[in-house]
Amino acid sequence: MESHNQPQPNFWQKNKLILKSFFIAFLVLALLIPTFIIMYLVNDRKDRKQEVTREISNKWSAAQNVTGPFLTIPYTDFDANKNAIKKYIYLLPEQLSINSTLEPEIRYRSIYKVPVFTAKPIVLKGKFSNNSIASAGINESFVKWNEAKLCVGISDLKGIKQQSIKWNDSLLTMETGLPENEIAYQGISVPINIDANFATSDGIFSIELNLQGSEKIYCSPLGSSTDVHFNSTWKSPAIDGKYLPDTERINNTGFEAAWAVSKFNRDFPKVFTSGSNSIGSVKESSFGVILLSPFDAYAQTLRSLKYAILIIALTFFAYFFTEIFQRRSVHPLQYILIGIALVVFYTLLLSISEYLQFPLSYLIASTATVLLLSWYTQSIFKKTKTVLVFALLLSTLYLFIYVLIQMQDNALLFGSIGLFVLLALAMYLSRKIDWYGIDKKTTVAENV
Repeated sequence: MESHNQPQPNFWQKNKLILKSFFIAFLVLALLIPTFIIMYLVNDRKDRKQEVTREISNKWSAAQNVTGPFLTIPYTDFDANKNAIKKYIYLLPEQLSINSTLEPEIRYRSIYKVPVFTAKPIVLKGKFSNNSIASAGINESFVKWNEAKLCVGISDLKGIKQQSIKWNDSLLTMETGLPENEIAYQGISVPINIDANFATSDGIFSIELNLQGSEKIYCSPLGSSTDVHFNSTWKSPAIDGKYLPDTERINNTGFEAAWAVSKFNRDFPKVFTSGSNSIGSVKESSFGVILLSPFDAYAQTLRSLKYAILIIALTFFAYFFTEIFQRRSVHPLQYILIGIALVVFYTLLLSISEYLQFPLSYLIASTATVLLLSWYTQSIFKKTKTVLVFALLLSTLYLFIYVLIQMQDNALLFGSIGLFVLLALAMYLSRKIDWYGIDKKTTVAENV
């Protein structure tokens, strides 16, 4: 009886799944290259928006930092060689209240939107009292009371549209410029009539400014008792600076925030002189509000790109196991096309999010990608049930990534739990695969 020798499987047939696994792993890593290129593109677009923001800020007004009011009084001091030199005493108010309603506005440049505001008005009220300079160790006979000035630091003078000041019920006119730029680099000031008896009298002030700015507004707690209140119709603010507000409200109508800071909460005195370490403490004490842009989707796009390897790997994982269960080979070129489609998702997301809000952009980009890959899956496996399962799996994956993007503190926890569940699912699905039957046809138990 004539025997027929069965053809021996070649190396590829023997190690088909192992080699395919290595190819898929290599492809996942290779697709990180265009992902990094897209990250560079996102950062480039982000830099362009920041450039546009600077251009608008230069014309409208930059972020504002209101420091003051404070009194600047010159005095004569002497150096080691007994030469007379001019220095300044800085007197801070006993009480200070700052109130403002911020009226937001959107400025457009090309496809970019930049939030700006007008403080209509920002009102500074309070009084100076018991500001004896004895604690500064200065001989009052050297103090030039007649050259005293009331000063308010304004970080961008271009934003001042209207101002008025009352000192002890006398209406005064402030001028641009500060006698000294230690506490603030620039601002407005006005000479006031005080004398050595000021230590036992009150100096009551009321200052109103219509002040324009871009995105941010800060102030400093110069009063021994400082109360600050900001409100606006802007719906996406962020509190920033050294102090948190005592009360804060954010809802669909806007926000409101109020601070109460006492002299015990700060690290500088009520009276100090030129060159004092307290000057640095004053500059570091500012706090305020940022009008966050709801149109800035670049940060969320970058966060989604950080999960690109997860989406690519899990999608290939799904195709790989479907290939085994369906006993239908997926060509390496088809894996490459699938990977490119997954990467193109991020360019879609970036480009659409520059025109629409990020949630809608993410929905459009992910839906387009799921539909494209579902159609392509139908052409590969020819089974509607497989296509529906794959579409559901990919949609769930994109939804899971979106939830992680929106999270802050809990993203790591939920991401780890999600990966653990996916690993458990992979182990469950692969438990009956005959991995050692590669030299024959890959066998799968009938009941998985």
